[in-house]
Amino acid sequence: MAGTFTTRAITLTTGSTETMHDLTNACTAFLREAAHGRNGLLNVFTLHATSGLAIIETGAGSDDDLLAALRDILPADARWRDRHGSGLVLPALVPPHATLPVVDGELELGAAQSVVLVNTSRDGSECHVRLSFLG
Repeated sequence: MAGTFTTRAITLTTGSTETMHDLTNACTAFLREAAHGRNGLLNVFTLHATSGLAIIETGAGSDDDLLAALRDILPADARWRDRHGSGLVLPALVPPHATLPVVDGELELGAAQSVVLVNTSRDGSECHVRLSFLG
């Protein structure tokens, strides 16, 4: 049986402060429509130059800790040559993609893990995220 490939783009408004958006529910909903109980891989990719994707526990402080660590590593000051500042360096530290296992049509994550978009841009722009299932 040949594998299938299904893809969909979603758009998030990121606001004017650095933030993390939990994409786990969007990934789960996409897989309900695309995976049909099959095994495969979910690829999540952000098409925004100042965003990355992380697999992290949310709600217990880890999300705030990650943003604080990124502020320490990539401070918003005048040292950056690009007009977007430190944000364009973010994808080198928090990659713009994640590939995750799908087992029996379900996203396989640890009990406390979530798929999150990490955005350090303060431009108030939108981020486009592409979800792709191969199974």
